[in-house]
Amino acid sequence: MKGFKSKSIVFLRILRNFASGIGIFFLLCILLALTEKPFWGYYWLGTSKSEMKWKPEVIIVLGGGGMPSQSNLMRAWYTANAAGSFPEAKVILSIPGDISDSLSTPRLMKNELILRKVTAENISFENQGTNTRAQALNCAGLINRNTPVLLVTSPEHMRRAVLCFQKAGFQKVNGLPAFENALEADLKFDDDKLGGNKTLVPDVGENINARYQLWNHLKYEILIAREITALAYYRLRGWI
Repeated sequence: MKGFKSKSIVFLRILRNFASGIGIFFLLCILLALTEKPFWGYYWLGTSKSEMKWKPEVIIVLGGGGMPSQSNLMRAWYTANAAGSFPEAKVILSIPGDISDSLSTPRLMKNELILRKVTAENISFENQGTNTRAQALNCAGLINRNTPVLLVTSPEHMRRAVLCFQKAGFQKVNGLPAFENALEADLKFDDDKLGGNKTLVPDVGENINARYQLWNHLKYEILIAREITALAYYRLRGWI
């Protein structure tokens, strides 16, 4: 009986220490989100390997979700702009899916690019790769590895994407991170003018940090943590 109680006490101490550690960790995450560091970490992932050194002959879009989705629509917008700047460049949609199905994500993405004035004949598919390594290897089987390419993907994924394509043998890799643009309007408001209950909650109309920046930075922290883990895994596998 005493042994059981001792084990229970030890278990409860471990559980308490674990809960305390989790609490401290989340508190640190919130405090960090009040600074600019999460944004600059996110920005670094998007720009550290995204130089435009060569005129691209092929624009490669790396799929990021279904269609429609925020990630793919952002990439479509950037791809259409790049195709407008380099009209002779071919476009490869590296998105897994059944291209015989008109409702599949690759086909819907192609339709979106056509709506944005990208020439249909310039668009082809790489629809087998289900991670960045596979996409790079499959694209290497479609085009000459000395061909200047432009990768379009999300900012947090850009560094890993460029490194993967370089590891797969591509010699001239440009990157175009699909950053979202901030709304240019002033989003502050006067709480009192909008009425409602004035006694139970504080005014936040003038506090953009509490309303938006804190939450955006927490999101960046999650994206950065996931991507750093992915970079470490790819490094250990020898894929980058």
